[in-house]
Amino acid sequence: MKITKIVCSKGLTGFYFDDQKAIKQGAKSDGAMYIGKTATPGFSRIRQAGESISVMIFLENGQYGWGDCAAVQYSGAGGRDPLFLADSFIPLIEKEVADHLVGQKADSFKRLAKEIDELTDNKGKKLHTAIRYGVSQAILDAVAKAQGLNMCDVIAKEYGTKVSQKLLPIFTQSGDDRYNNADKMIMKGAPVLPHGLYNSVEKLGEKGEHLIEYAKWLKQRVQEFPPYEGYHPVFHFDCYGTIGQVFGADNYVAMADFLEKLEKVAAPFHVRIEGPMDSDNREAQMRDMRGLREEIDKRNINVELVADEWCNTLEDIIYFADNKAGHMIQIKTPDLGSIHNTCEAVLYCEKVGIGAYQGGTCNETDRSTQVCMHCAMATNAEQILAKPGMGVDEAYMICFNEMQRILAVRKAGIGVYNKD
Repeated sequence: MKITKIVCSKGLTGFYFDDQKAIKQGAKSDGAMYIGKTATPGFSRIRQAGESISVMIFLENGQYGWGDCAAVQYSGAGGRDPLFLADSFIPLIEKEVADHLVGQKADSFKRLAKEIDELTDNKGKKLHTAIRYGVSQAILDAVAKAQGLNMCDVIAKEYGTKVSQKLLPIFTQSGDDRYNNADKMIMKGAPVLPHGLYNSVEKLGEKGEHLIEYAKWLKQRVQEFPPYEGYHPVFHFDCYGTIGQVFGADNYVAMADFLEKLEKVAAPFHVRIEGPMDSDNREAQMRDMRGLREEIDKRNINVELVADEWCNTLEDIIYFADNKAGHMIQIKTPDLGSIHNTCEAVLYCEKVGIGAYQGGTCNETDRSTQVCMHCAMATNAEQILAKPGMGVDEAYMICFNEMQRILAVRKAGIGVYNKD
């Protein structure tokens, strides 16, 4: 089955692009807006509407596979590609990407995805991660339709895996509305919660006291309003480097002292801390994440560290995993470009014994999330991110429902590569 045409449409994402550098430098929030000067190239405002591009790959029989190009909320930060604006990139997809794909057989997800991942523009530079991300989703869907398989089964076939026969744990993110949104998560029985968005020292507290108080409240809330008997979620807080800002990014003892206090406050619930520090470059970040993990493990503090900043590519993830720079790594799907890299990152983490959290960003779309669920189910990721947006209900619904569809369709024996 050959590829005959590529069609693009401009779209919106489920959240916004935020200038992380400006926020860290003290930009003030005003309602949903931020007030102040931008600090990252490409931004016209500190917060601006997220943009996406839907890519539709048509086959000879008139069917098409489709995916959405999208970039992370904090584009241009932590070594990531710059701001992704649809009008700037649609012409490139309709020309360079189409020239490469049209006429090819839709016979291998891995082959076609790798080719797009290595494709360069007229300046010899690899395509923006968002383009590689969305086009590879469309490739996966097109190959699945050409072969009469589910997308997850295409991945299982090409990577020699078995698709999960159960729902994967969904991690929900609250945004700044951390109290109301936590209630929504608890009502829906989210296995991992709440995110918290501690992206400034003002929110964390000068000594981390605001996070401590929030953990106390969250624990009480879960115990007062469990959605079912035995509900025991993981408490996963994203701190955007602010713990390092408060205690010193290389002061492992002081940070561990704080995390030990947090562990005791949250008990009996298990704690994960994402992005405890941001050390300004990959090598320093790896060193500090490894150093803090060693300090925590030595003291038997029951807190898991989740690597995020400066861990953006498949190569980064392998580097952090090999050095045990944390207990779990967020595989931030748009940052890796083609989704075959996401699949390989999850499988590598599993191979070396480090937690594989298939994440992403609130600034994605319903479609990119659905395709990501197929990647996660095919590779058996340890946890997945509810996305897009920060409203909880919509993102949780998209992830939960897509996984349930995968389970139901495969149970019915439709589009299955192996019967498990």
